[in-house]
Amino acid sequence: MKNLRELILVSLFAAITCILSIFLIPLPFTPVPITLQILGVTLSGAILGARLGFYSLGLYTLLGVVGLPVFAGGGSGFGALLGPTGGYIFGFMAGAYVIGYLTQVGYEKFSNGKISKYFVQLAAMAVGIVVIYTFGTLQLMVITGMDLPQSMAIGALPFLIPDLLKISAAAFVAVALRDGLIKANLISSTGKI
Repeated sequence: MKNLRELILVSLFAAITCILSIFLIPLPFTPVPITLQILGVTLSGAILGARLGFYSLGLYTLLGVVGLPVFAGGGSGFGALLGPTGGYIFGFMAGAYVIGYLTQVGYEKFSNGKISKYFVQLAAMAVGIVVIYTFGTLQLMVITGMDLPQSMAIGALPFLIPDLLKISAAAFVAVALRDGLIKANLISSTGKI
């Protein structure tokens, strides 16, 4: 990382994701719970950009691997990465990167006002969710021995509506937060830190 501001922001968004992992709703038909972690992931990518968003979720993952109870429901340890839901954790890093990249490109090309910024942000987050689901369902398929349609049925489909609702709210927060950070000169007018 290049400076103290980057280190603080990466750590802050990793901490936000850790806190959001506490809130979960287990579902009886799948090992994958409904969580609020996706809010931390999407905001990390949207606010920090591709590189720092990836680092933030990498730090979150590292904290869990070394034993802090930061994964869904207080899980931790390297074994969590190898279990049926570990693919989602890897997907968080990739998803944050993709969201950050698409946000930057979208803001440079398409955002002239709050409404267009919102739709750019929402589209970037939607693509990031697809990336997370891809990592998650593929590992779920490998670990459980299910075929792809079964893995998608329990690892992605039940979460579509809740995650769409979450990113709809997160996109509003991201646009407002980015604009505030730009006004405070914490990030540049292009959104780069």
